[in-house]
Amino acid sequence: MAGHRVQPARGRVTPQDRAAWQVWADAQAQSAFRRARESEDAADHGSAWAWYERAHRLAPDSVVVAFPLAMARLRGGDGAGAAQLLRTLTGRFDFREGWVALAAALLMAGEETAAIAAAQHALSHHAPPDDMQPLLARLAARAGRPGWCGLSVSGRLCLGAGAPAVTVLIDGRPVPGAEDGTVLPARWRRARRVEVLAGGANLLGSPLDPAALQRIDGLVEAGPDGLSGWAWHPSDPDQAPVLHIRDARGRMIRRVLVADPAPGAESTLPLARPRRFALATADLPPGPLHVLGPDGSDLTGSPLTVRPVMSSDEAQSAGPPPLEPPRRAGPAIVIPVHGDGAATLACLDSVRASVGDAVAVIVVDDATPDPVLAAELDRRAREGAIRLIRHTRRLGFPQSANDGMRAVAEHDVVLLNSDTLVAGGWLEELADIAYGAPDIGTVTPLSNRASLFSWPGPDALPGDAPAPMPDLATVQHLMAAARAANRGQAVDVPTGHGFCLFIRHDCLAATGPFRADLFAQGYGEENEFCRRAAMVGWRHVAAPGAFVGHAGAASFGAARPALLRRNLAIMDRLHPDYGALVAAHAVVDPLFDARRRLDLVCWRRGGAGWRHAVLLVTHDQGGGVERVVRDRARMWRARGVRPVVLRPAPDGCRLEDAAGGDWSASPRFHLPADLDLLLAVLRTSGVDRLEWHHGLGLGIDAPTLAAGLGVPYSVHVHDYVWFCPRVALVDPSGQYCGEPGPAGCAACLHAGDSLLKGAGPVLGRLSAYRARSNAVLRGAGAVMAPSADTARRMERAFPGLAVGVAALADDAAAAPPAVAARGSAARIRVAVPGAIGVEKGYRVLLEAAQDAAARGLDLEFIVVGHTPDDDALMATGRVFVTGPYAEGDGAALLAAQRADLAFLPSIWPETWCFALGLAWQAGLDAVVFDLGAMAERVRRTGRGAVLPPGLPIHELNTFLLSYGQIGAASTCRREKREIPTLHPVDYLPVQDTASCSPTPRRKAR
Repeated sequence: MAGHRVQPARGRVTPQDRAAWQVWADAQAQSAFRRARESEDAADHGSAWAWYERAHRLAPDSVVVAFPLAMARLRGGDGAGAAQLLRTLTGRFDFREGWVALAAALLMAGEETAAIAAAQHALSHHAPPDDMQPLLARLAARAGRPGWCGLSVSGRLCLGAGAPAVTVLIDGRPVPGAEDGTVLPARWRRARRVEVLAGGANLLGSPLDPAALQRIDGLVEAGPDGLSGWAWHPSDPDQAPVLHIRDARGRMIRRVLVADPAPGAESTLPLARPRRFALATADLPPGPLHVLGPDGSDLTGSPLTVRPVMSSDEAQSAGPPPLEPPRRAGPAIVIPVHGDGAATLACLDSVRASVGDAVAVIVVDDATPDPVLAAELDRRAREGAIRLIRHTRRLGFPQSANDGMRAVAEHDVVLLNSDTLVAGGWLEELADIAYGAPDIGTVTPLSNRASLFSWPGPDALPGDAPAPMPDLATVQHLMAAARAANRGQAVDVPTGHGFCLFIRHDCLAATGPFRADLFAQGYGEENEFCRRAAMVGWRHVAAPGAFVGHAGAASFGAARPALLRRNLAIMDRLHPDYGALVAAHAVVDPLFDARRRLDLVCWRRGGAGWRHAVLLVTHDQGGGVERVVRDRARMWRARGVRPVVLRPAPDGCRLEDAAGGDWSASPRFHLPADLDLLLAVLRTSGVDRLEWHHGLGLGIDAPTLAAGLGVPYSVHVHDYVWFCPRVALVDPSGQYCGEPGPAGCAACLHAGDSLLKGAGPVLGRLSAYRARSNAVLRGAGAVMAPSADTARRMERAFPGLAVGVAALADDAAAAPPAVAARGSAARIRVAVPGAIGVEKGYRVLLEAAQDAAARGLDLEFIVVGHTPDDDALMATGRVFVTGPYAEGDGAALLAAQRADLAFLPSIWPETWCFALGLAWQAGLDAVVFDLGAMAERVRRTGRGAVLPPGLPIHELNTFLLSYGQIGAASTCRREKREIPTLHPVDYLPVQDTASCSPTPRRKAR
């Protein structure tokens, strides 16, 4: 069935399972986006908003979804919600519609000052939109400005209606007679700023930024038929770009007007409107060509040559390495610079502080558009802190690197990105490694963000967040730890990495410069250099004894994906084996041991000051178990005990320091090979107690771990994996099994899809499975369950076992927030919170929706979460599925649905269920089946109703309808009472409306 998500087999969720889930989520997001568009076309803006919200929850990083959702929120009056999205979008992408919408959203949300700032940016960096003049006039008045102004890419001045006479200054020089519609003289294109003044005061939008207004997003590439590509002006999408084709000497070859749409272009900017162009080989001269925008800057992919890319055997030859290491030539550091002044200056400061004054630092200013940065580089050059090379127009990283390296010929060179931070000892370590063998050509350190050289690296788990950029103090800490762990170590790699690449002088002389003629703005040029050198015997190594911080992923702009694709194709043409070499290296991961040595040094240092530690063992599935472990870790920290988490990892396990911060170590261990090392690390960490929460996916059990540590352990029950290899007491038909005897369990397990492994009769294997569990449970100092119902089931399965009860939350303390007034919808709305899989009652929900549709009941369901098959539910016309939500957003999202009640249709005896607490926090009473902890909790609090499991669907719906009508009609609930188990709907109390006021109030509970 379309939209159905295949469920993973029992056991650890694999990377393949996660990838399959992502494919499903992407398809669902695309479907929701299409439905939103259809609703907009039908002028059903409320439905469009709901569909956009669903698409965003399924694809939270999608720019394509985020902007129309922001506009839907704005249209719906949610200015704060729209501003939240738009702030993120405009922080990533500078696009006109985003800034104008942000100004409107902030004004709606009451953030007037921020709204004015957003409008200022929109006008100074973009041509003014025709349909936003009233908003701009309002903001100009609020800002106390005499009006507003803007400038098109063609240089046409735009003034808001009613603007007074103005003075226009281009870099301080006046433009005589300027008024609305005046086309400014051509010198504005090379200017730093254009000011528009009235009475000596800037209009809103002034000063205007010529560089930003003229920028072009696009890509050019060469093929057998000539040049082709796309381009557009993000600041003025209606203006067709004009490109200039020049040869290497700067002579004009052709002028190209780019007019036709290019719908398949790979721009990452929202609302991109690219236009395509193509030039035949016959119309172009041989040799390198520059494709330039109106401001004289190269289009991404330029310069390039029309002739086909040469293959590796045609490439310029490299010389072999020497037989003995040469004398050290002394290093020089080359730093190409373009933007991000703050990061660049921080990088330069860290370099100078770490290497002193004796090492030459060459800064190549690749035509930075930032005048403040340019002035600061000039100052440092005058004072002798750097040697400065400046380009008059942007030439790209490869050419900048070549210019810098040429300036320090016969020196060893360290190519360093301007978004890096370095600490004492880094350069010495790289140099020592470089001269450790005669054939080492390049050396690369570890970093937080450097693909093969990352720490944590390729052994990080799927779902791990990317490592953030460390601050300087953290870089200093990690550099010292790396040197303590791995000083003098070299690990062979197939290529170096250009974020920080030490190139020995003789390798550079023998191999030649980077191929700036092929790789344009950059990406892949250092890989090509390394493979060219490797072909004649030069080695490339990692230096895990050095660590350099790297922000990363900030280069190449909106055309980044297209440039990466283009340059990878060039690399594959030159070196066809490159991709396979890198993939094979990642599989073997020869840096694993070095990374772990760094992990263990950081782990030991992170444990300083802790006298005691507790080990919390869990799975890697997330969900309620993860939340409990997180809460327990917080509790232990408050008690002065270091919480250490152990969870599965590919081929073993990993440790996490739950008392640490972003840069806490997370050492990995292969099991069973590294068991002794794992135990030694835990013993030296001061672990003196163990909490076993879940062992799914681990190759070790609680008694073995506890005995190896010589500590007691406790068991925390979260499900029925102890006696049910299917975990949740649900049989293959998707029904609660009723907990039969061994023969019934064996019959259930014959269907497979369980944790019962091995060969032989099922009954014998089940008996051995439960015997192992029995031994683990009876060896524990305590066995704890979150509910009395769970404790009883465990004690029934293991006679004589004493199970304590400790609730996971105080239900009585869950005071609900004020509930928004219910909408005017005629149907009773039932909220179903959580991830509704088979055990959580998916089939019950589907049948209820189908019955409501078939009988025409005034009943609808809102799944606040997700299900295995959202499409089947929504096809009934009675269900909407919001999509997944972040844990902290659940109660607010649930409350926002303005439902009449909550329904949690779990068909297994839940051990707790956090979704029930969410329903109560959202002010909703909950209907549950008489199974497990949920029934126990509803009875204890009186906040809902308990129904018999297996209730016929038509009776279930009739009850939900009646119960919901009571909640919808009542504005003053009766006093809380104990709710008994309710049976057929005949027993429902008659609705009493006599004492109810017609004035809307919050629903009672």
